[in-house]
Amino acid sequence: MKNKSYIGISFIILVFGIYAIPKIIDRVKNNDVSVQDRLNVPAKERKSEEAKNLVKIGNAPQFSLTDQNGKTISNKDYEGKVYVVEFFFSTCPTICPVMNQNMRMIEDEFGKNENFGIASFTINPVNDTPEVLKEHAKQLGVTSPNWHFLTGDQEYIYKIANKGFNIYAGESKKEGDAGFEHSGYFALVDKKGNIRSRKDKSGNPIIFYTGLNYKDKEGFQDDLQGKYKPGIHAIKEDIAILLEE
Repeated sequence: MKNKSYIGISFIILVFGIYAIPKIIDRVKNNDVSVQDRLNVPAKERKSEEAKNLVKIGNAPQFSLTDQNGKTISNKDYEGKVYVVEFFFSTCPTICPVMNQNMRMIEDEFGKNENFGIASFTINPVNDTPEVLKEHAKQLGVTSPNWHFLTGDQEYIYKIANKGFNIYAGESKKEGDAGFEHSGYFALVDKKGNIRSRKDKSGNPIIFYTGLNYKDKEGFQDDLQGKYKPGIHAIKEDIAILLEE
């Protein structure tokens, strides 16, 4: 009797498998099965949790400068927007072209979003007039109306860089620096005007995102011609998170 019972149960399981498995496969193919993580948390909620893990470094400084179109632009023009900050100068022979091109990659992904912007502060405003910056933006292929190349008083800009964002910018007498030197970092600012960043593997805030290229994925060996852009990959992920806050 037991053998007959086992045979009967096996037969039922076989019939169920023949009937049910194809239907399950069809549901997966048709995206009828929702994808959730191992904690069974919907994707939208997961992004909110990730956003909470982006550290608030401090408040972005107030500023008011002139952009490439001769328009006065202040921090108030970025209120309600997620924006990225860089310091550069148009005649820079080394890292600036790399930074600008990497910023273009960011613009390509988010430039059509009205809640996103970019602020590029020149550290050589004597040369980088609105007219020069407008041509510079044209050469880069900038299309976003919210990407402003900003110029004004040099000491004022240096104060914004060094004290406001804590991103180094200054004059240089070193050969090859073209008279100026600055950090290759980008700052990320949220819709409420807070400087934000992710944490590293040790749980410490990275504070800024490198805008340079590297020989290695980890970002230990910088190389102007390097194919790895760990900072750009990271900041694009975090921009997407902040845009949904």
